[in-house]
Amino acid sequence: MRACLPKFKPENIQTLYNRIDVAAVQAEQVSREEARQFLELPLDAWVVGNVGRLHPDKDQTTLIKGFAKALPELPTGSLLAIMGSGRLEQQLKQLAVDLGVADSVRFLGQVPNGRRYFKAFDLFALTSDHEPFGMVLLEAMAAGVPVIATNCGGAKEVVSDPKCLFELGAVDELSPLLIASVGNLPIENSTEQFTDSSGRQRFWSWLDSEYKAMD
Repeated sequence: MRACLPKFKPENIQTLYNRIDVAAVQAEQVSREEARQFLELPLDAWVVGNVGRLHPDKDQTTLIKGFAKALPELPTGSLLAIMGSGRLEQQLKQLAVDLGVADSVRFLGQVPNGRRYFKAFDLFALTSDHEPFGMVLLEAMAAGVPVIATNCGGAKEVVSDPKCLFELGAVDELSPLLIASVGNLPIENSTEQFTDSSGRQRFWSWLDSEYKAMD
């Protein structure tokens, strides 16, 4: 959108992000144990979670390849759990078979109100190629789950720590990041700037400054 406004100075463009009601989301989310029981995931496994359509723009291909490469150095019994459905389901399942990790990749299918179960994950990984914003990242943060994401689209505006970002399609970056994530990633606390109250404050502050500029 900014690229389509070449005559506008950057300081004259304000971004009002999507908003999340953190308290409401957290009230919906069930405990780790309940989430794992519902999703049929073992209680003692280290689980990487991903949520999204099984579609090229979500790039679960890179995620599966990165997980497969990292798996020998991850905790015993580690799993990749992919929540969602789409036209690439069989292709992605075959990829897991070809890489020898079919038993370690769980395809959970379409889960109604899936954010209720985000506490089932020990790490949330988003591999999308042009995620406009990445609401699922905020929902994972609200669940207290560390997140990693591709360094593109809106994800890099949500994930504040550059060490938690990797380049699109870069299996060789994703794999060591997965390994390093085991017990070492900080939990992002950047949801505050995306809350309803923060959005209102920024909007009215901007509007007030515009009125003053017109006086």
